Amino acid sequence: MTDNILEMKDISKAFSGVKVLKNVNLQAKRGEILALVGENGAGKSTLMNVLSGIYAYGNYTGDIIFEGKECRFKNIKDSEKIGIVIIHQELALVPYLSIAENVFLGNEQASNSIIDWNKTHTRTHELLARVGLKDDSNALIKDIGVGKQQLVEIAKALSKEVKLLILDEPTAALNDEDSDHLLNLLLELKKQGIACIIISHKLNEVTKVADRITVIRDGSTIETLVKGQDDITEDRIIKGMVGRDLVDRYPKRNPQIGEIMFEVRDWEVFDPLNEDRKVIKNINLNVKKGEVVGIAGLMGAGRTEFATSIFGKVYGKKISGKLLKEGKEVTINNVSDAIAHGLAYVTEDRKTAGLILIDDIKRNISLASLKKLSKNSVIDDNEEIQVAEDYRKMLNIKSTSILQRTGDLSGGNQQKVVLSRWIFSDPDILILDEPTRGIDVGAKYEIYTIINELAIQGKSIIIISSELPEVLGMSDRVYVMNEGKIVGELNKESASQESIMKCIMQSSREG
Repeated sequence: MTDNILEMKDISKAFSGVKVLKNVNLQAKRGEILALVGENGAGKSTLMNVLSGIYAYGNYTGDIIFEGKECRFKNIKDSEKIGIVIIHQELALVPYLSIAENVFLGNEQASNSIIDWNKTHTRTHELLARVGLKDDSNALIKDIGVGKQQLVEIAKALSKEVKLLILDEPTAALNDEDSDHLLNLLLELKKQGIACIIISHKLNEVTKVADRITVIRDGSTIETLVKGQDDITEDRIIKGMVGRDLVDRYPKRNPQIGEIMFEVRDWEVFDPLNEDRKVIKNINLNVKKGEVVGIAGLMGAGRTEFATSIFGKVYGKKISGKLLKEGKEVTINNVSDAIAHGLAYVTEDRKTAGLILIDDIKRNISLASLKKLSKNSVIDDNEEIQVAEDYRKMLNIKSTSILQRTGDLSGGNQQKVVLSRWIFSDPDILILDEPTRGIDVGAKYEIYTIINELAIQGKSIIIISSELPEVLGMSDRVYVMNEGKIVGELNKESASQESIMKCIMQSSREG
């Protein structure tokens, strides 16, 4: 009997006549971790949506063989019945329901249509113990962190007697500690005989836990690397993903740094839900023309709260302090004021706060700058089309046309649409919050190149990133934040992962 629990044979799938999967073949063995890697738009998520029944039989060609039997799933419930469970990057939990209610949502522990709550909570506690989560099963999802929410999703999968667990970018929004806990849990599930397919752009995590790595490029299977047999390195995987060697992860730039463009003085912000709690504490910061400034810090340091408070007071209450542009104080009370004064903010959450997913690329690009495209409050459709076409070409947005629905694009191409919108607004100061989260190395390089080109044009850029190599690779200067305060300022020569962590640890001890 074969060791394969799953075989996908010659899977092909098209959207609007465009083939996104081309005779893909994939095998997963019992009790192994298989990593599926490739650039954004390579077809990874589409392949897993075929496997899980999200794309029903008849919407693709090819065969799915699970435990030796051919499967023709009509929907996701069909795949779950036989033990295939998918956890998407955007978690499918209900914030205002409890952990127990979420774990058994759609799989209620009921008798004669009456839910047995004792059984529900007892089984939930057993499942939470299995995934290493100690929270009360009555706790609401909205009150626990993203890392714990991922564990709840896995507990939910285990409640369905999962045999093959699919995880799409499971650590994209997690800090290092939560990521390590999740990866160790996958290794534990492997010992229990559960097979896992993990899609991830974090190649260091892939090489740590995966038994085999299948590379997909442009909708086709390129190769499968086997741990212990093949020479598995990040560079080898990248070459398979992008079709070439990527010598430098960060494009080189010769900075031409000018005078101070933007300055923040004595900035303080209170929590909007608890006006007695100070979130941002006396921050002083500046960024010069043509300079890329990084803001590093652990999750919860207050970086996003700081960025959104200066961008039109989107976040916070009782905000005090001064904002100066080219030495002159400016008043920014809302997003319109921020845009008018040359600020742009690219959110860390492109799907919820950055894009209108049901609208097309064209409108998403023009949204923040409609005044530039209109006369007497009437939008010039031809000019809007031309602008969208120009940015689609300039940023290499892979799409069928500028009229394609933005929600149908890959993560990397969605991020380019967000960038296009704010670049078109012609800002002087561009704040990028987690600009490459959930994006492959090839798309990252393209976005880094765009950032460098903007800096060469004299734009002032602030990058907030949880990936320290990204902050170090792109920044001319680095501010370190911890617990709402700036606890260090490092130039390019003195900035390192060690010096950043030293600033954080020293401030925590003093605090």
